[in-house]
Amino acid sequence: MLGWTIKDWQNAYKEGATPSLLLGELLTGLDSNDAAWISILDQEGLGKALSELDEELEKAGGDISKLPLYGIPFAAKDNIDVAGFETTAACPDFAYTPAEDAHTVARLKAAGAVVIGKTNLDQFATGLVGTRSPYGAVPNTFKPEVISGGSSSGSASVVARGLVPFALGTDTAGSGRVPAGLNNLVGLKPTKGLFSIRGVVPACRSLDCVSIFALTVNDAGLVSDVMADFDAGDAFSRRAPDALPLDGAALRRPGPIKRLAIPEHPQWFGDQQSEAAWNTAISQWRQQNVELIPMDFSPLLELAALLYEGPWVAERHAAVESFMASHGDEMNPVVRGIISKAANFSATDTFKAQYRKEELLRQIDELLADVDALLVPTAPTAPTIEAVHADPVTLNSQLGTYTNFVNLADMSALAVPAGFRDDGLPFGVTLISGAWKDAELQHLACQWLNSHPTPLGTTTRARPEETPGAAISTPTIKVAVVGAHLSGMPLNTQLGERHAVLLEQTTTSANYWLFALPNTTPPKPGLKRAAPGEGEAIIVEVWEMPASAFGSFVDLIPAPLGIGNVELADGRWVNGFICEGYGFKGAEDVTEFGGWRAYIASRS
Repeated sequence: MLGWTIKDWQNAYKEGATPSLLLGELLTGLDSNDAAWISILDQEGLGKALSELDEELEKAGGDISKLPLYGIPFAAKDNIDVAGFETTAACPDFAYTPAEDAHTVARLKAAGAVVIGKTNLDQFATGLVGTRSPYGAVPNTFKPEVISGGSSSGSASVVARGLVPFALGTDTAGSGRVPAGLNNLVGLKPTKGLFSIRGVVPACRSLDCVSIFALTVNDAGLVSDVMADFDAGDAFSRRAPDALPLDGAALRRPGPIKRLAIPEHPQWFGDQQSEAAWNTAISQWRQQNVELIPMDFSPLLELAALLYEGPWVAERHAAVESFMASHGDEMNPVVRGIISKAANFSATDTFKAQYRKEELLRQIDELLADVDALLVPTAPTAPTIEAVHADPVTLNSQLGTYTNFVNLADMSALAVPAGFRDDGLPFGVTLISGAWKDAELQHLACQWLNSHPTPLGTTTRARPEETPGAAISTPTIKVAVVGAHLSGMPLNTQLGERHAVLLEQTTTSANYWLFALPNTTPPKPGLKRAAPGEGEAIIVEVWEMPASAFGSFVDLIPAPLGIGNVELADGRWVNGFICEGYGFKGAEDVTEFGGWRAYIASRS
């Protein structure tokens, strides 16, 4: 079972294995002394979990296919509530037993998933190193003398070693990405509010996200689909918009990712191994169907610095104020020192920082006006545990160089493997775009990993083909075009202006006639439905555009043309160009050409 993806688990159940057998065997092989775990499901807990799974299956009418995560084991970072487990936030004196699951955990259980343990973390999710826990530092899964990255260190470790196919972390400043980059994993940091944070011990509540570690993009996307939900009980939960705006910075608009900004002068802090790995990755990315544009990241880096050097540290204090007042001596001294800086800031400082944040966001949107996403190193360096103990604050800050600004800027992010350094450590890159662009990031990540696959975690298992799933995205509408809107034709720009994407060239069913309409500029055709057996198949292109852009597109269509239903060769019906009956008066029948492009070519 080591290194099994979700699909592998699903296949095992299809072949007759049972959760009792497989999960029992899995638990038998886990080591309670493993620093990645804070608590592990015992046999009594397994029995209760299997009973709950049976109840979910009964609700589904006994149909396993209705439970997309049936019998799939996962782990949860120990600042996320799971009924039956203590929540410690890596601070034993803070521990409590929750009465119910966190909202995200409840959704996963309802889909059939089973929590098998709670994982170690930087205390109170404060850190990017994985060394600030009384339960021990979590070592890198490739080189134990190197940090695992934090704060979601344990969750990354158990997935990288293939103990579970996915695990939950949290990500306020990069905690769901840095450990992914340092352990050869996919780390999904969603749009803020896409996943509920109810039942999560806050770090910075206005910025916190539950994150996903997985071996593949496919698995991360499937888990994301299950967890995505508007939770009225969470004040920071958000509903996905019906459509993204068509104006503003490109990375906040709908459409595929083709142009990516990269740091003009990346910061490596003397780590030549990471620098070399980045240069290799960039040369490979240039072979993808994307354009890389070096840019000055100064506004982004200044925004990142606000997170720990500005009054946002007071939000961390708000999360643990009463506990810290009575139990400060029991806290990790580095964590206590960081949160104690809250006393240095006044309410006036907070408003000033908010103003500066808004100024920087305006600069950032102007900087990124013409790019669809960012491509950055996930972690610019990979220090040893010993080095972090010697200089815990500086090295932690360096790790957040390309992660700290993301939630402050309301962006989505996806960390993916990008090969290995010469010393054998994994190297990762992160794709970043605007809020609600999660699906587009997954599509591009699949394209990248299919071109440059890496093994799954620390295992020797080959990466399966990545195929983007039905992740959260904005609504779209398909339109079949037959004439002047075809690729390269005069009105095709109207599709481009609306961020439409060409899906395919095909034909209509053999039930249409094509006419060249008189007195149209540029020349336009009219498509007319014929009686069965009397027409021909006409070449069309099928484009997909944001639903929010469809109305403005239809407004540009002059009479007698309009949008109606068009039958394609495979029997599908899609929106497409049609013509009112009076428009065919004086029109030339050009059906014999099989398509508008051939007719126009014949005229010239």
